[in-house]
Amino acid sequence: MSGIGSHARAATRRTSSKHLEIRDIKRTTVRLPYRDTPRRAMDRELPHWRYSEVFQTTLGSGKTGIGETMLYYTWGVTSDSDVKRALGRNAMDIMWDDSLGAGLQISLFDAVAKTAEIPLHRLLGHKVHETTPLSWWNIDTPAVDMASECKLAYETGYMSYKTKGRPWFDIYDQLKQSAAVVPEDFKIDMDFNATLLDADRGMKIIKDLEKYPQVDIYETPIPQSDIAGNRKLRDATRVNIAMHYGDPKPAAVVEHGACDGFVVGGGATRTIRAGHFSEEVDMPFWLQLVGAGITAAYSLHFGGVLKNARWPAVNCHQLFQHDLLTRPIKVKNGMADVPDAPGLGYDLDLDLLNRFKVEKPKRRPEPERLVETVFADGSKMFVANDDRVNFMLRPGMEGRMPFYKKGAHSRLYPDDRSKRWRELYQKARKANGPIYE
Repeated sequence: MSGIGSHARAATRRTSSKHLEIRDIKRTTVRLPYRDTPRRAMDRELPHWRYSEVFQTTLGSGKTGIGETMLYYTWGVTSDSDVKRALGRNAMDIMWDDSLGAGLQISLFDAVAKTAEIPLHRLLGHKVHETTPLSWWNIDTPAVDMASECKLAYETGYMSYKTKGRPWFDIYDQLKQSAAVVPEDFKIDMDFNATLLDADRGMKIIKDLEKYPQVDIYETPIPQSDIAGNRKLRDATRVNIAMHYGDPKPAAVVEHGACDGFVVGGGATRTIRAGHFSEEVDMPFWLQLVGAGITAAYSLHFGGVLKNARWPAVNCHQLFQHDLLTRPIKVKNGMADVPDAPGLGYDLDLDLLNRFKVEKPKRRPEPERLVETVFADGSKMFVANDDRVNFMLRPGMEGRMPFYKKGAHSRLYPDDRSKRWRELYQKARKANGPIYE
């Protein structure tokens, strides 16, 4: 890729190969506690997001770089074979290899930058932003929780909140309560993950919600493959339409005007390429590099060098009681400083690392869960988890559950070890979808 190698070589030209040799890679699995409010929602659908693998990679220079991988939501998990092939190699030669996985790749960039005594962003390109926008994230929550999180985000210095739009919650009430506690220039972005189904069925919803000035971006309202439908929605609303970069082909998306901007994430090479493409076509994007504090700090450096990273980055580190950093990432007026200290510019809290250290699970933890949705007329819907990460969005759910009804409210149905809970759970598992009472 043009530009990447030249920046890295120029930044480290005085650093010897011996200093860049990968001498040791230490991996530690942690289980991070959620904050109370997001925990209620994350336990419902994403309890496994607690697990991250932290990397401490030491080079011949004696410098140690840090990285992390959220084990069950990532663009790439580092395998034992990845570690084996990296040991003894020149870190600068392989750090752009996305196949190494998130945690190892981040730690290599940090270690190389520390060895060269430069900020990590110097390895990525030319710094064009002194600050970069960040967004507060939560999965879909009850309206009262969404409002309290928007308020907390605003009080913490954020000016943007991203969440999910789901038919098992009353999205009208969510936005009504949330908009009441934040100013109009605080923005709320809603990711539908294609649950509006098509332009005709989604049109009324996007038009109804745009009355709130806080609503700023709809992400993937309908399937991204429906280019004509996305263009129809885009033409109909003042709200920006965002699509994940890469599918359909970005050139086709731009040609047909299917969205206003992109969601960009993945490995370093992919992220830089997507950022440069967005600059060439003059479209904004947000960085979606998800994890705890190390990943969020890493994302700041990409925000510093990518000109069109103008939408608030989604890193999700706000979910956790502790982000594993010795100092928090401070946000003021929605913006965080792009660090200029060597490496990431943030350090790993070793005490926290040791406190939350656990054995690495042999497979993704999947505790039995039953989700109850109560509708305005008192009827109830139950859905049981299966082996899918997004089990509420399993194939074939369209038409089997109500479509964005007002008054809908969902919760994790408490497992009281009763006969009723077990019968409901087994019935919902057998149905492979919703059951009703």
